[in-house]
Amino acid sequence: PDTIMVIMKSSRGLQIAFGIYKRSHHSVGIIGAPFSKGQPRDGVEKGPDLIRAAGLVEKLKAQGCAVKDYGNLTFEEVANDEPVGRVKRPRAVGSANKRLSAAVHAVKSDGHTCVMLGGDHSLAIGSILGHAASKAELSVVWVDAHADINTPLTSPTGNIHGQPMSYLIHELQSKIPVLPNFSWIKPCVSAKDIVYIGLRDVDPEEHYILKSLGIKAFSMSEVDRLGIAKVMEQTGDYIFSKVKKPIHLSYDIDALDPSITPATGTPVVGGLTYREGIYITETICQTGLLSAVDLVEVNPKRGRTEDEISSTVSAAVDLIQGCFGKLREGNHSSDYKMPVP
Repeated sequence: PDTIMVIMKSSRGLQIAFGIYKRSHHSVGIIGAPFSKGQPRDGVEKGPDLIRAAGLVEKLKAQGCAVKDYGNLTFEEVANDEPVGRVKRPRAVGSANKRLSAAVHAVKSDGHTCVMLGGDHSLAIGSILGHAASKAELSVVWVDAHADINTPLTSPTGNIHGQPMSYLIHELQSKIPVLPNFSWIKPCVSAKDIVYIGLRDVDPEEHYILKSLGIKAFSMSEVDRLGIAKVMEQTGDYIFSKVKKPIHLSYDIDALDPSITPATGTPVVGGLTYREGIYITETICQTGLLSAVDLVEVNPKRGRTEDEISSTVSAAVDLIQGCFGKLREGNHSSDYKMPVP
């Protein structure tokens, strides 16, 4: 049913509250981006097909979503992709993200909430730019063990999957040098419209950038101190204190503790529990503003056993389901708000 009448009674049998629980129908457009050149470990390009093979489309449909799968993008091989300064494989990353940006824009133009299956997190450049091209100003919620906000000049490794946010933020534009295949990239996000959740492995330079730009960030210390419910309450208050903008959720699977999602390229102990990770998606779904999702960095080659791979992929599917209204007590969206008796 699309609506369910909810009635609560006291121990004396008196009706004390009622409300309408409305099932929402999400329209989801899925695009796979099997790309690995933003970091050094192969295998992450297999993420999109593994997540699909775990039943993502069928499970979303079963919970009432309309789903269109746009398939996987193909990316051209770039010859002679020499480093530029510290930055590794900029031509391949720039080219792939341009392709992805156009694809995400097309999914948004078709009226769907876009789900981008990665691939490594350098793909957030194209995903967020493509989203912004259709929605103008965005709020970005970045769930990750890492801030991924190194600039090309501060990056200790040169891997672009540790840099994507720096290319997207207006306030960092002056810190970004010219790179081949990056000239099309124009910043599209303001520092005040970003919230990080789950940080626990942040480089000193990144810490300085976050502080100097006043970016809202909840490290795992804050998650421990406040609890995930308070973190999400404060995230909502922060996002909604200004004009309500469409939300781009960029979710790195390594935000979860590696005991749950070990098959990823840069695992960091002490991460979000499964329950905390799912709660984030449930809460963002409840805002009604979720407009695009990235789910990245699932890498089967980093799993030591089939169980480790399966656990990681299953968690990825569950996170995406949570984004579109699956609650742990049932498959209904969370539109119902209990009135005060």
